[in-house]
Amino acid sequence: MSMPVRQALRIGGYILGQRVRGRAKFPLLLELEPLFACNLKCAGCGKIQHPADVLKRRMPVEQAVAAVEECGAPMVSIAGGEPLMHPEIGEMVRRLVAMKRYVFLCTNALLIPKKIDQFEPSPYFAWTVHIDGLRERHDASVCKEGVFDQVVEAVRECRRRGFRVTTNTTFFNTDSPQTVIDVLDYLNDDLRVDEMMISPGYAYEKAPDQEHFLGVQETRALFRKAFSGGNRRRWRFNHTPLFLDFLEGRADFACTAWAIPSYSLFGWQRPCYLMADGYAASYRELVEDTDWDSYGRGRDPRCANCMAHCGYEPTAVFATLSSLKESLRAIRGG
Repeated sequence: MSMPVRQALRIGGYILGQRVRGRAKFPLLLELEPLFACNLKCAGCGKIQHPADVLKRRMPVEQAVAAVEECGAPMVSIAGGEPLMHPEIGEMVRRLVAMKRYVFLCTNALLIPKKIDQFEPSPYFAWTVHIDGLRERHDASVCKEGVFDQVVEAVRECRRRGFRVTTNTTFFNTDSPQTVIDVLDYLNDDLRVDEMMISPGYAYEKAPDQEHFLGVQETRALFRKAFSGGNRRRWRFNHTPLFLDFLEGRADFACTAWAIPSYSLFGWQRPCYLMADGYAASYRELVEDTDWDSYGRGRDPRCANCMAHCGYEPTAVFATLSSLKESLRAIRGG
């Protein structure tokens, strides 16, 4: 795990503090969606299928800041849609960084050249760039040619200016162990991004393409083969070793979606970023009135093939910090 030491200590201290206070459920990271509009139409995305009037809406900065303050999460992932389409995204990030929240701005990177001057490098800020493969595979994933090359140039410019850059890569059943290796080698060794996140695609109900999502057994076979030969240890993942074990099927966890709550234009989304079973008016209502035990693989059929990090990475984090052996393993990057 290549999380910066200061951030790792802050998050570890935060989790310990929550447990000392006796809180059974608390947020680790807030998924903040200040808009649903996007400048791409990816086949595997279920977030852009809202009506036109919803796609025109933008969350006020004050509302976004209030949601972060309300739940108290130390980390915030700003997603969408494409966040850089928000006219006040620079101000939103500045406000959250001033609150000393670790902010990850998830973007397809196409608007970075136009918007980069609105941001400043900070230990509390990172770009999280969507890259689903090398040129042909990524452009097919986002359903538009030429995007990969634009993304690469944007990442290089961010790094040239001193920004921290992470990536998020989603894999589908069209991937092979070699395509996984190829893109992670490229991000790690050629682009030299700071950290990488990976996830098997979740079967969004409204996604246009329903044929290429991975099942559990397919996911485990894919990552077990891709991670063989010591690859895991040389790649700079922003994951615990236990979560990578989970992807390989060497460990299994319950879903703790409550640790990564989702707040959007509609309110606090039940139960997670990937599913919408209604909305709560407050974070407290979300936590206290949601039947969390009814979700996760083996509990809800919609969760049967989900192995996404928004549900299972928090469980792996908690398990890591509960074990001296696993904590040392995470520090070593094992």
